Amino acid sequence: MSGLAAVLAGRHAPGVHRWESALDVASVRHAAEHAGWGFGYVDGVGLDARDDVLRALGDALAFPDHYGANLDALNDCLRDLPGPTVLLWDAWSGFARAEPRWFRLVVEVLGERGAADPAVEVLLRGPGPAEVVPLLG
Repeated sequence: MSGLAAVLAGRHAPGVHRWESALDVASVRHAAEHAGWGFGYVDGVGLDARDDVLRALGDALAFPDHYGANLDALNDCLRDLPGPTVLLWDAWSGFARAEPRWFRLVVEVLGERGAADPAVEVLLRGPGPAEVVPLLG
């Protein structure tokens, strides 16, 4: 968990990273919450369509009912998160392979946080296209 621990402690900039860890979801949630971060989880098995992924992200991060499940709404709701947040996204590669252009756009929105925005660390766990995002060490 050293890479995640470095992010949670402020020693590594948050962003979108591939993450190789066998920790169960509850342990990742505990580590994030213990450090004062929020937590969301996406089980990406079977999520290979843009609309399904955007809805799953909204559900995982408890976005409000008015969330429009599009890139602008995703960006707006990420700005409204109550604090720094870890998003663990298992089995992300189905979407990355089925809709590579849209996957890159979603990753771009997830990773582009402004200085005034809450920090978001997205952990893409499981095999997938290595060239898409860097590995969190």
